[in-house]
Amino acid sequence: MERRLAAILAADVVGYSRLMGVDEVGTLARLKACRRESVDPAIEEFHGRIIKLMGDGALVEFASVVDAVQCAAAFQRKMASRDQGVTAAQRIQFRIGINLGDVIVEGDDIYGDGVNIAARLQTLAQPGGICISGTAFDHAVHKADVGFSALGEQHLKNIADPVRVYRVLLDPSKAGKVIAPPRRVGRRGIAALATVATLLIAAAAIFFAWPLPFAPQRPSIAVLPFGATSEDAGQDYFAEGLTNDLIADLSKISGLLVIARNSAFSFKDTSMNVQQVAKQLNVRYVLEGSVRRAGVAVRINVQLIDGNTGRTVWAERYDRDYSDIFALQDEVIEHIVDALAVRLTERERTQIARLPTRNLEAYDSYTRAEQKVYSIDYRSLGEALSLYEKAIKLDPEFADAHTGYARAIVDVLGFDYQPLILSAVARQRAYEAAGRGLELNPQSPRAYAVLGILQMLDGEIDEAIASVNKAVALDPNGAEAELNRAIVLTYAGQNPEALTAMERVLRLDPKPRAQVYDYYGLVLYMNHQYEDAIGAVRTVRPEEPSDLGLEILAMANARLGREAEAHNSVKAMLERSPGHCLATLRVVYAHHRRQEDLDHRLDALRLAKLPEWSFDFRGRPEDRLDAKAIRDLALDKTWTGHRHNGAGFFMELGANGDFALRAENSMIVGKFTLERDFFCTRTSSALLGRKICSPVYRNPGGSTEKHDEYVLPEGSSVWYFSAAP
Repeated sequence: MERRLAAILAADVVGYSRLMGVDEVGTLARLKACRRESVDPAIEEFHGRIIKLMGDGALVEFASVVDAVQCAAAFQRKMASRDQGVTAAQRIQFRIGINLGDVIVEGDDIYGDGVNIAARLQTLAQPGGICISGTAFDHAVHKADVGFSALGEQHLKNIADPVRVYRVLLDPSKAGKVIAPPRRVGRRGIAALATVATLLIAAAAIFFAWPLPFAPQRPSIAVLPFGATSEDAGQDYFAEGLTNDLIADLSKISGLLVIARNSAFSFKDTSMNVQQVAKQLNVRYVLEGSVRRAGVAVRINVQLIDGNTGRTVWAERYDRDYSDIFALQDEVIEHIVDALAVRLTERERTQIARLPTRNLEAYDSYTRAEQKVYSIDYRSLGEALSLYEKAIKLDPEFADAHTGYARAIVDVLGFDYQPLILSAVARQRAYEAAGRGLELNPQSPRAYAVLGILQMLDGEIDEAIASVNKAVALDPNGAEAELNRAIVLTYAGQNPEALTAMERVLRLDPKPRAQVYDYYGLVLYMNHQYEDAIGAVRTVRPEEPSDLGLEILAMANARLGREAEAHNSVKAMLERSPGHCLATLRVVYAHHRRQEDLDHRLDALRLAKLPEWSFDFRGRPEDRLDAKAIRDLALDKTWTGHRHNGAGFFMELGANGDFALRAENSMIVGKFTLERDFFCTRTSSALLGRKICSPVYRNPGGSTEKHDEYVLPEGSSVWYFSAAP
């Protein structure tokens, strides 16, 4: 991964969607002419490199901040004299943001906070204006033919620390000038100054004891993956397990801010020094170490480092027996707490001191499972489930093994790994495992976080909110618990609160797994922040979004009126899952508490051209069967026919509502019901065990001989059949 310092210019068309809505053809023509006559020449003149050209903006890289500012100024001055023949409502104007910062280079593209800050700065600029960061100002001041007006420190969305911001003054008479923010003191203000002066001495004493307004008010720490120095390469899991346990214990301390495992482990096997890591994770302290295990002997070296200075705050070497591993972890935690002068509550002290298991073989299996479960692929998840089961068998009272097993099963549900465990069975097992975990440890945040998701899927939204809130209270630094809360709040219809939770997730886990950005995109979409939703999805996987990522891109682009982009995302969805349709998603997302939230998603996907039924089946209204005809066709009958792909099937429907379906070397059983003019089925092997209802149509070209007199479109296929007693 290559990094470099670069000057980044982000430009955006003001009111692009409105302009396109008023005059699409004319706007596109003027925009193309603008790029040809103004944008491209200015970029070329000042040696810029175009990274991206979007319909409504551009991202450009410069080797020099001065060149970036000169380019932006030349462009905006030229734009001020363009489009004089159109109305103000039709005029094309740009906002521009410029930042000097560290960027990640991947092919021809760049990412990172250096880019994100530039994009945020352009939103602060006035139409036709430019805003730059303090780092850019420091290099450009008195070197470009512009002036600057200081706007002070600004909090930019999703940027952890405040950023100094300056507005560029394009008026030639202001060139070379730097204008400070105006300060006004009225009569009351003058009188108040005397009072303030008398308090300065006392305030000074308080100042040095009180945290700075923009600094974290709690000591912040990241635990980097411990290195395994054993000659046995198979001991790597033990080093990871020790790191995981330390992060988990520190996370329970409300007086600390602790970076999540995913972000900490992103620095595994890197050559970055501690100060660089601390800067990227926005923490003051870093804990690092190494572990060597040989038989029952364990040697651990550990040191706590000040990320600002690189100075070692505390260091220790431990030579212990493996049977003392939990006591050793407690000692390390105690030293960290003492070094950072953090006070523990009685509950926190009890939680940390709690012995997870006395069976070290069970702990070994649990540690191996924890290493596997974060990979989130079919094979690793299956191995993790087996290892959790082994740990539980060795120690049935090992609470963490039960809750780990429950969490892994939730991933089985989330990623639809049906061959591992059928969804309905998986949900029941997850409930049982989480419940058993809470019986053994009533203070388990992971158990409550899992319960919250399960309750949400069952439509028990109030209970789900209570569970995830409890999880966060027990694990105040738990990014996973906070993520589950954001998800539950989204389906509860509490979208602003979900966004707050999601932004906290990214503070605790600034380098999360890619799926977190997908959830962030969903939360932003539900808050009607469509551009930001697209940006979140593109953050980690710009070229190959996940299934949820494609869905968000389709919805957000549809809402922004970008029909081609929305339709392209739907086409990509259908290439992966040809039978994907609104009917399926209506069932999958049925746990939305508010109908308007579900409609907000499905209506946008409909605009993006996602079909209503699988394989875009569209029956004619005159061919649709009514309730009586469906009843006559279903009760105590056998359906024989084929699916859309020609594969044959037999389906036996009993008078009591049972059905058995044999198709493609598989047997599926479940229940069917007749509801108004719909035929409804429910089976544990599909759609989270939920009911799906479909219309039934006569097939105008069907016949008894071909077994295709009728058609049943539903969430995953289209079934052609004839019925017989």
